[in-house]
Amino acid sequence: MAVSSAGGVIKRALVAFLADGRIHSGERLAEDLGMSRAAVWKAIQRLRADGIEVEAHARRGYCLPAPVELLDGARIRAEIGESRQRMLRTLDVLFDVDSTNARLLEREPPPQDGADVCLAEMQHAGRGRRGRSWIAPFGAGLAMSASRSFQDAPRTLPALSLAVGVAVSRGLARAGARGIGLKWPNDIWFDDRKVGGILIDLRAEADGPVFVVIGIGINVVLSAAARAAIEASGVKAGAVADACAAAPSRNAIAGAVLDELLVMLSKFESEGFAPFHPAWTDLDVLRGRAAAVSIGEQRLVGTARGIDDDGALKLEIGGSVRRFVAGDVSLRPAGDSV
Repeated sequence: MAVSSAGGVIKRALVAFLADGRIHSGERLAEDLGMSRAAVWKAIQRLRADGIEVEAHARRGYCLPAPVELLDGARIRAEIGESRQRMLRTLDVLFDVDSTNARLLEREPPPQDGADVCLAEMQHAGRGRRGRSWIAPFGAGLAMSASRSFQDAPRTLPALSLAVGVAVSRGLARAGARGIGLKWPNDIWFDDRKVGGILIDLRAEADGPVFVVIGIGINVVLSAAARAAIEASGVKAGAVADACAAAPSRNAIAGAVLDELLVMLSKFESEGFAPFHPAWTDLDVLRGRAAAVSIGEQRLVGTARGIDDDGALKLEIGGSVRRFVAGDVSLRPAGDSV
């Protein structure tokens, strides 16, 4: 569940005032928010409890450590083509939520050829692959989900996450990122570091449509402290900013990625994974490299040989090629201990 509407509105309004990174006096904040100084102080404490760093300067006021570009539905929509905008039943930008995937899974599926989209400034229960937590420092990344119903699920539906990866990479390129790659099955990479991840939830009934919720988490910018916190979880962390010549915009990235995602979903429903296979191969960061596959306690080392038509990993071991499907399989560069 998200926070109460009253608490969420107050926190979002307070952050909106502080987003410019300048110092705002408690008195002025109280006046602008229509509350007492004591209530402002309590709201500041709630933000801190949520993990948002708010600095207090004696006799001057409060500020964020640096300016933050808050998500804006209008700016996101501006990056989405007119025909794709017509596909959107809803585009919700929330401040505080447990999980954007969970929020969409609670809803009725969108109509044929439609989509629901949810983004949040803060996720308290974001999930990564294989049950891991997804760490998303406030104002530093994107947490977004999109839902779609497939009336006739393509045979290659298990490869949907790979097609999503292609769409995400295209969106990031539109936003100015260069050198973004993909690591099988669900990771967005730059310079052998994880920039983002994809998580897909499915709900299907016998002989009925398949309801799909696609979760995408992206690190846009990372402070040294945030990078260290993520790497403490066992992931080499990267950010879109590492691949950009100029500071990237969270709203531009969100809009471009969503636009490419909606284009992809329409094509995937009618043609499956085949149109995206060549692009995924070009983006494959491990193809031709020594790689290790872990299945439980078993670890197999070989040479990554790309993917097959169904999106399964091909790993050459001792002269023969073995095929692996996503699930409980983990893939890393050989010798990578992180």
